[in-house]
Amino acid sequence: MQHQPSAPEPKPAATILLLRDEPEFQVLMVKRHQQIDFASGALVFPGGKLHDGDADPAWAQHCTGWSQFDEVQRTLRIAAIREVFEEAGILLAHHRDGRLFEDSCEPAIRSAVDRGELAFLDVVRDLDVQLRLDALSIFARWITPPMMPKRFDTFFYVVHAPANQVAACDGHETVDAEWIAPQQVLRLAERGERTVIFPTRMNVQLLAEASDASDCMRRAEERPLVTVLPRLEERDGQRVLVISDNAGYGAVVEIVG
Repeated sequence: MQHQPSAPEPKPAATILLLRDEPEFQVLMVKRHQQIDFASGALVFPGGKLHDGDADPAWAQHCTGWSQFDEVQRTLRIAAIREVFEEAGILLAHHRDGRLFEDSCEPAIRSAVDRGELAFLDVVRDLDVQLRLDALSIFARWITPPMMPKRFDTFFYVVHAPANQVAACDGHETVDAEWIAPQQVLRLAERGERTVIFPTRMNVQLLAEASDASDCMRRAEERPLVTVLPRLEERDGQRVLVISDNAGYGAVVEIVG
């Protein structure tokens, strides 16, 4: 009997949906570099895998909301904030006196953090600011199906974007950063003008049900969290991905290949 290789364990990851209401209800999305091995060229939310430094206990002195979350959620939220700092140049933090951090984020510093040459903790410490862990609300959780060669256990977070920070892509993992209305993302994907992978499209679709950023935050906080693990089935001679009806996305059947 031929031995079937076991599915790789999913790696923890965090993704963030930055929202604004001017000039209309929009979300920040970035375009992945064509040479990136995962979702190359796709329109995605900023995010990625956890780094060792995201779990440094020293973060306790540099975050608000620390005591509200367990170690897992603290680490995921720090990772989400770090990723949007690296990929889009936005830092979700405030000064010790409560003022929001609104300065620009130096590209060289972002690049050094991305390459692992500079600890994100040191950047935050030098700025004397605190990460806003308690500003993030859980939007969704998706786990990559077992048949995929690379798997992630990804928490999606939603947050109001700071009004006076300007998003800019890093030119490495991302080649474009844009504010875009959820309905426009869906139209572009349907017309084939943008590549939007299945989990991203499903969450944009859920996002599009909200009328504005506050409505989206409220819906996220009230919605029961159902972990989404798409399963592969064969229906009418076609391979399809199916997710549970109670996950909040309705009846979803996605044709594979």
